[in-house]
Amino acid sequence: MVKQKISPCLWFDDNAEEAAKFYTNIFPNSKIHEVVPYTVETPSKKPIGSVMAVSFELDGYSFLGLNGGPYFKPNPSVSFHAKCKKKDDVDKIWEKLSEGGTVLMPLDKYPFSERYGWIQDKYGFSWHIIFVGDAEIKQRFIPVLMFVKDVCGKAEEAVNLYTSIFKKSSIDGIFRYEKGEEPDKEGTVKYAGFKLLGQDFGAMDSAHEHKFYFNEAVSLMITCSDQEEVDYFYDKLSADPKAEICGWLKDKYGVSWQLITPDFVKLDKNKKVMEAILKMKRLDLAKLKEAYEG
Repeated sequence: MVKQKISPCLWFDDNAEEAAKFYTNIFPNSKIHEVVPYTVETPSKKPIGSVMAVSFELDGYSFLGLNGGPYFKPNPSVSFHAKCKKKDDVDKIWEKLSEGGTVLMPLDKYPFSERYGWIQDKYGFSWHIIFVGDAEIKQRFIPVLMFVKDVCGKAEEAVNLYTSIFKKSSIDGIFRYEKGEEPDKEGTVKYAGFKLLGQDFGAMDSAHEHKFYFNEAVSLMITCSDQEEVDYFYDKLSADPKAEICGWLKDKYGVSWQLITPDFVKLDKNKKVMEAILKMKRLDLAKLKEAYEG
């Protein structure tokens, strides 16, 4: 399995721990790593001592759940492929994720898979449960970006940009819309598979009328080893200075990213460090170290 340097962060109001337990009970080889409490007052207005974040993994793939308040709601602009070797596994996972959820594409046979379904779970996060048969599964979960509204038609441009920024990157394949698949324009991206830092991602255009757009409900956290790497990703990815806060940034397509340190969970549990982070727009690792040691 590829070492994971980019991890999804899922935004919740106040039920991140509940959701982490829900997901880890559905997928095998899964566990909750750490629960981090609020140590200071933040814009979320959550009580000190309540759960701020939960780090967990699903079959070896790392996620973070964040209780940030009611400000952002998840939607299908970012979803997750969940690959299965058996059709029965697709059905079992579908049944559990469907509890209180909304079907986006019914569980059925499709040209690209003999067993597939797209579900928005009860917390609002979207999953493509897909049977892959004899294909090797190197990464069970794949984040997929859907480019809609004013960025529809820019999926390929975005993939080219991302793969130019990250090391160990490649475009593994692009399937395009053909004539007659309106409203999607011929030649735009039906699905693109690509790698960043050796990790799999997907992207697609959709010209259908959607009531959603990229937002902070799903962000991609990049683990940075030093200040040079932090500054590099700010310079390459950030397109809106107003969106830079506490290590968060937005790129030119509206996708949210976070820059974090390898020990960010430990740092987030430290009151002085959290106070320092809340005063920052761009991360200053020297000041974080000073706050931690001081």
